[in-house]
Amino acid sequence: MNPVCDILKIKKPIIQGGMGNISNAELTSAVSNAGGLGTIGCGTMTPSEVEEKIIQTKNMTDQPFAVNIALAVSPHPDQLIDLVIEHQVPVISLSAGNPAPYIPRLHEHGIKVMTLVASVKHAKKAEEAGADLLVAEGYEAAGINSNLELTTFTLIPQIVENVRVPVIAAGGIGDGKGLAAALMLGASGVQMGTRFIATKEAPFHQNYKEKILAVNGTGTTIVGRSVGQIRRILQTPYAEKLTDLEKSGLTEEQYRQMTSEEHHCKGALEGDLENGFLNSGQISGLIEDIPTVNELIDHMIQQATDQIEQSRHLLPNKII
Repeated sequence: MNPVCDILKIKKPIIQGGMGNISNAELTSAVSNAGGLGTIGCGTMTPSEVEEKIIQTKNMTDQPFAVNIALAVSPHPDQLIDLVIEHQVPVISLSAGNPAPYIPRLHEHGIKVMTLVASVKHAKKAEEAGADLLVAEGYEAAGINSNLELTTFTLIPQIVENVRVPVIAAGGIGDGKGLAAALMLGASGVQMGTRFIATKEAPFHQNYKEKILAVNGTGTTIVGRSVGQIRRILQTPYAEKLTDLEKSGLTEEQYRQMTSEEHHCKGALEGDLENGFLNSGQISGLIEDIPTVNELIDHMIQQATDQIEQSRHLLPNKII
């Protein structure tokens, strides 16, 4: 039995990333209905906005789903924890902050806790705090990234070697081959964000989806290094403007304003590429179609199975 599926009560070890303020019930429920784990990302939304999305999601699926709270980003982490408990959401994902103060209370209510980590040190601390699962995210991932800049291929085996709880791989994964690779590195499942954007159920602006399809492997860029707040986004006119300003000495406050959720929503939901940005991981270079969520997940499982079987023949039968 896959430990990720066992703990989360899902059929397929594929999890949707939170996606901050652009999260919605349509995509979250579609992922859960397809056998994975859909996620509502709270971002900077108010508790009432998050509650509305939770209720909508519960009306669209009877399968488990998660709520992601970025502790250092949300102005209302404690109230959002209360909401998760009140609505009996079975899984919570905690990121961008210390999860330790929240885990005991969540466990009292039978809620499973996933924690995002970016190093062995972070992973050990999260395990000691009682996290049920660790999402280890590499530098290839979309959106806000760790300043440590460790890649998925190096990060996953290091963390798996140093913790006992199941590990979920994130960053640079968007197909069955990536799923197979993650399993071979010791992970028990994967989390994806960018790949789920380019699906039929994802109610994001068509400009967003078409941009993901159009770019190649170098179509993303990193901003925020100069102020210590790394973010990976698609190359767009707004991204170029942000990069140019950063080169000329953008302050931390100016950077925060230009990468606020207001500008995120302008890009992702309104398709305004002059005044808004689009989060995207490097996996965008591999995305060439817009399937349904169910088609995507089923194809990934089959492709991973085939890839693992084919790979068995690439090693010698005996070591001399």
